[in-house]
Amino acid sequence: MKLLRVGPKGQEKPAAIDKNGDIRDLSYLIEDISSAHLSEQALSQLAENDLTSLPLVPDDTRIGPCVADVGKFVCVGLNYADHAEESGMPIPKEPIIFNKWTSAICGPNDDIVKPQGSTKLDWEVELGIVIGKTAKNVSEADANAYIAGFCLINDVSERAFQLDISGGQWDKGKGCDTFGPLGPWLVTKDEIEDVLNLGMKLEVNGKVFQNGNTKTMIFKPDFLVSDLSKYMTLQPGDVISTGTPPGVGLGQTPPVYLNVGDKIKLSIEGLGEQNQVVV
Repeated sequence: MKLLRVGPKGQEKPAAIDKNGDIRDLSYLIEDISSAHLSEQALSQLAENDLTSLPLVPDDTRIGPCVADVGKFVCVGLNYADHAEESGMPIPKEPIIFNKWTSAICGPNDDIVKPQGSTKLDWEVELGIVIGKTAKNVSEADANAYIAGFCLINDVSERAFQLDISGGQWDKGKGCDTFGPLGPWLVTKDEIEDVLNLGMKLEVNGKVFQNGNTKTMIFKPDFLVSDLSKYMTLQPGDVISTGTPPGVGLGQTPPVYLNVGDKIKLSIEGLGEQNQVVV
């Protein structure tokens, strides 16, 4: 299934894409795309319904973040070998973990707000993992069972905040408001043939900067879920952003950063597209 949330900010309701590509109102079946409805059993029951019998959602309706009430927004840094190379950093031997604050979460096509004092605003197209059931000390072999599905994420970053005035860690430059667009869809696992072979693309003002593939990911989704579950209990609705391929603004020669008015378009094969304007 392709699940999404539609409506004004703070008033989103659940929806899904039917077999014809139309958006259908799921609020007749569930309250929201939230922790209570992300288990394999709940998703299977939901998939048994004839979506074409549900009311249509108008095409011009705003799309919100694809998961409601995210508890943790955990991110993985330098998780693509080719991105680590362009950043001039060694390939990590262990996953580099940081957090985005949940207040950073916004809809896939909402404006990106350039923070006060920002001088190095950057982009990162990323694959997101959505947790479906509580995971604690799970093995890599079992980890896939804890994943509800995947989504597209723009890991918007402010490099001056992240690296120049960071105090030694990255969170300052990663968690500003609107730095975590999620969606448009939460795509359940059965819709993705091979999560380790998905094309990824990001362009700014019509120029392609990122054109990668999940196959160059260093630490794979199942490993990340297993590894993170050793250090924290992953709960339904938690989101893991798994890193970006090369082509970020920081990696350009000279570096290229976002300014007010810039338009960003990004996509991952099978997971949809985001379109944002910097304001």
